[in-house]
Amino acid sequence: MPLALWALTLSAFAIGTTEFVIVGLVPTIANDLNVSLPSAGLLVSLYALGVAIGAPVLTALTGRWNRKAVLIILMAFFIVGNVMAWMAPGYETLIVARVLTGLAHGVFFSIGSTIATSLVDKDKQASAIAIMFTGLTVALVTGVPLGTWIGQHFGWRATFLVVSVLGAIALIGSALLVPSNLKQAAPARISVQLKVLTQPRLLLVYGITAVGYGGTFIAFTFLAPILQQVSGFQSSAIAGIMLVYGVSVTIGNIWGGKLADKMGPVKALNIIFAALALVLLVFTFTASSQIGALLTVFVWGAFAFGNVPGLQVYVVQLAKEYTPEAVDVASGLNIAAFNIGIAIGAWLGGHVVADMSLMDTPWIGAIIVVLALLMTRLSGYLDNRKLAVAC
Repeated sequence: MPLALWALTLSAFAIGTTEFVIVGLVPTIANDLNVSLPSAGLLVSLYALGVAIGAPVLTALTGRWNRKAVLIILMAFFIVGNVMAWMAPGYETLIVARVLTGLAHGVFFSIGSTIATSLVDKDKQASAIAIMFTGLTVALVTGVPLGTWIGQHFGWRATFLVVSVLGAIALIGSALLVPSNLKQAAPARISVQLKVLTQPRLLLVYGITAVGYGGTFIAFTFLAPILQQVSGFQSSAIAGIMLVYGVSVTIGNIWGGKLADKMGPVKALNIIFAALALVLLVFTFTASSQIGALLTVFVWGAFAFGNVPGLQVYVVQLAKEYTPEAVDVASGLNIAAFNIGIAIGAWLGGHVVADMSLMDTPWIGAIIVVLALLMTRLSGYLDNRKLAVAC
């Protein structure tokens, strides 16, 4: 694999770290900036909203630009956003920094796969994409807990400084290693992109993605304060628990992909959403026990991200049927749906914490995930009905 691919992987690692590390730093940021936990949790929502906007809108606007130039500009924005977070004098500046980095994140993962595949021969394209996304997975396993540990010991600002340095190394690597003459397909017409948003079946799956993911983030956004205030863990232990969660996410992602391949995406999603709702409900009762909380968090990670492969595969399958000329656009919009779910989930979780209590977030999240399960069953029913009519 070319060295340029590893520059993309490092970029994905830095971007993945800055997205999710905030979860482990919510109590620290709230205390330092003298804001409430819901206000600190809003930083998760605003970042995800930036990703959701950046992925489809900015990708479309930069569709005719040179791919390497877009990549360099994105990483520059990413570095500026994290430097702003490092130097933020107050909460408002931190909000701007998070939105800015979220916009860069959205476009990066939209064009990153295209760049990765253009760097290798056709028979190695899937492996190239897998290597690039390894950066995101490794970020969950190592970057997030390490960033949380840095924030706990040296202050949350230090975490963003370290991520800025990683982004600068990735930018330099991309500038030196990524070719300037990358092949790029003609950008999809606006009419083609809008056609995706007129297909009820695709909109249903986007809804499943947003609701299913959002249910998890109602509680996950406030995992650190729950572990400290309810489970009784010291703040220094949060980084280790995030490491456990990251390992579980990696296992669940692989397992979820294999389950979707074996059973089909709809059946796999039915199982995963049902299990996820149950785990969130159980966490309502196990959070008060350190051992119970640790075990539940480990299982939670596997199911929380185990739905990602199935949802992406399902969108691609339906897009090939309903909008075959815009499969890439449909897939990209599902990434936006994931982040809309994160934004709404974190925002709703903040309201639950403000108006009810921390421990109301898991069971409310479970109810939302059950709604995603019902939507999945409806989508499966519509698939079967169409198949029966066709026969």
